[in-house]
Amino acid sequence: MPRGSGWSKRRIALALVGAAVVVWLLVKGSEDWQTFAVVTLNGLTLAALFFVVASGFTLIFGLMRVVNMAHGSLYLLGGYLALEMQDAWFKEETAGLNLSLSGTGGTEYDLISWVVPLLLATAIIGVIGVLMQQVFLRWNQGQDLRQALITIALSVIFADQMLAAFGGISKDIKTPSNWPESITLPGDVTFGFFRGVVVFGAAVLVGVGLWWLIARTRFGKIVRAGVDDRDMVSALGINVQLVFAAAFFLGAMLAGLGGVLGGTMISLAPGEDTSFLLNSLIVVIIGGMGSLGGAAIGALALGLVDAYADVYLVFGDTDLTNYSILVTFGLLVAVLAVRPLGLFGRPA
Repeated sequence: MPRGSGWSKRRIALALVGAAVVVWLLVKGSEDWQTFAVVTLNGLTLAALFFVVASGFTLIFGLMRVVNMAHGSLYLLGGYLALEMQDAWFKEETAGLNLSLSGTGGTEYDLISWVVPLLLATAIIGVIGVLMQQVFLRWNQGQDLRQALITIALSVIFADQMLAAFGGISKDIKTPSNWPESITLPGDVTFGFFRGVVVFGAAVLVGVGLWWLIARTRFGKIVRAGVDDRDMVSALGINVQLVFAAAFFLGAMLAGLGGVLGGTMISLAPGEDTSFLLNSLIVVIIGGMGSLGGAAIGALALGLVDAYADVYLVFGDTDLTNYSILVTFGLLVAVLAVRPLGLFGRPA
């Protein structure tokens, strides 16, 4: 065991050295240091959003061994629900005031108009997740292929219904009007306030909260024991199905939270559900199944690689940024070649 642990530490050290070399080359090759700093911050905040969504996915996947292929649909539905609530809030608040709801005609969005939809949408998505688990997944526990096919079917149904209900035009959730648009960092680097403070702060809170829940509470002990030996946990008289429902509720809530954050930071549009499902799968595969720390490292790697490839994938006069997705899958292949179970994965 110590030998394997040391080998893992050497691999991690080599990965850190390689990452440092790549960053040094990017800094050296960048003509504008401020642009490089902004691209790096974009990667970090994108990684933060990936982590919020993927942490719920890895919680469900790690405990229940259910590859919930509808996780991306819960993400997008959470964003759409928050958007509809925000619009309905202003239709009620501005009735008779002749104010535009587009955000450009004098309407001022306050903090409540963003926080309340966030909380309600997150809770509703959590309930939908539990209903989905109880109705469609509980009766075929352990049948991985069947559960994957069921959740794929649910994701297709969700996608069609969201397209019919919310349309195919890209939309975004409005931030409170009294929030600053940007912040100035050392080095005279200007960056968006919502991305740099709200999204990154939410990811840190989610990470710390999940770590405390899993490492310091009885529920977390049951979760970790269930990952290792589900039958033994049941034999001890613990209601595993109730634990599964609670885990699914929490995982779905994180998907809904990510949907609100992503709908505010980026946009809401058909196809975003598939995109974030794929990103969550990549994060979990890189980090290792059921590992919260692995999800954080996987999200960080994916976010930075995606941001750097979108800007710096240029060789001479040839612009290859349209092929940046290949770099993402190159990262995935490189990790699996060295660690088939992911950076922090363990045998099931």
